[in-house]
Amino acid sequence: MANQSFAIDGPGSLLAVLASQSGLSKGGSSTNSGGSNSGGISASDVSAYFKLIFLGLIICVSLAGNLLVSLLVLRDRALHKAPYFFLLDLCLADAVRSAACFPFVLVSVHNSSAWTYSALSCKVVAFMAVLFCFHAAFMLFCVAVTRYLAIAHHRFYAKRMTIWTCAAIICMVWTLAIAMAFPPVFDVGTYKFIQDEDQCIFEHRYLKTNDTLGFMLMLAVVVLATHGFYAKLLLFEYRHRKMKPVQLVPAISQNWTFHGPGATGQAAANWIAGFGRGPMPPTLLGIRQNVHNQHRRLLGMEEVRSERRLGRMFYTITLLFLVLWAPYIVACFWRVFVTSWAIPHRYLSVAVWMSFAQAGVNPIFCVLLNEDLRKVLRAHLPTYWRTKQNLPQDEAYCIM
Repeated sequence: MANQSFAIDGPGSLLAVLASQSGLSKGGSSTNSGGSNSGGISASDVSAYFKLIFLGLIICVSLAGNLLVSLLVLRDRALHKAPYFFLLDLCLADAVRSAACFPFVLVSVHNSSAWTYSALSCKVVAFMAVLFCFHAAFMLFCVAVTRYLAIAHHRFYAKRMTIWTCAAIICMVWTLAIAMAFPPVFDVGTYKFIQDEDQCIFEHRYLKTNDTLGFMLMLAVVVLATHGFYAKLLLFEYRHRKMKPVQLVPAISQNWTFHGPGATGQAAANWIAGFGRGPMPPTLLGIRQNVHNQHRRLLGMEEVRSERRLGRMFYTITLLFLVLWAPYIVACFWRVFVTSWAIPHRYLSVAVWMSFAQAGVNPIFCVLLNEDLRKVLRAHLPTYWRTKQNLPQDEAYCIM
């Protein structure tokens, strides 16, 4: 029997090869017996089947996870603060991307990597795909900046990071993302259906024939700057890992009314009782000033731990974005700078599907790494599950 070669891409490549080999063996035996090879399964059909299953799983996980996290943030007032507003924006964007872009990829895979809709609809879908990619990159950069401010400049952060500031940052991020995704609609660059990727997306061509280099450089610079801020935050925490010892300052006496950092408050009590002379001791004035300037307090240890946990969660999301998008970004730069050697089809397919998976992994790691989200989730679970979780181990076994 002649040797057969297989070109298989995407998830399930090994299973596709095995299935095709099984089909060929069955077809060979039937041919030897005088029949035709009608029961064989082609490798492309098996590959498309696994692509459909994988993308369907991504859509379900992304919609369920992102909407669940969004609902938890909206319902619990304790989560109505800056970091969770940014997380809410990220989750809603991933949910819309899964609902608006991925179904068209399912249809194209089902139709043997063919686009069956109009050219205008292809541009719209490609515009949304690029929009959500740049939105996630810009938003993660802004989150990295705010995480650094929350630790290194907490007084400024606590005073300025209000709900209106968060709304302004979110609007700015969406404006920048639209500015990056909109020019190709007018053929500055090109939005078209890429058969090797099963999607409508930016067509990356050679440097001298397309304008895609600027867009890719902007994305790469934003991603690198985001990790630069996290490195700066890590360096700041390393330099301030030890607290300075308390330095006692002696109190100052004005007619036996001691005041200052070292005062105990007894002089103020004596003045109130009528034993002091002169103007009101500065101790009482200081108490009044502290009441009006409570937002200028220092960052406590429990708040430091909370900010660090949020920083670890957001850095994990940022790292996942880099890991899952990096292969596709490398492929895009490959197309821009290299023309003599085409991208391996299997590598391109895996890179594309890794970028799809990014929309579904964020809510999973958010719940795993954030204790506040887990507490809110347990609080909103049905009463039966909460009661079962609080039962002793022996009683739980009895129920099971």
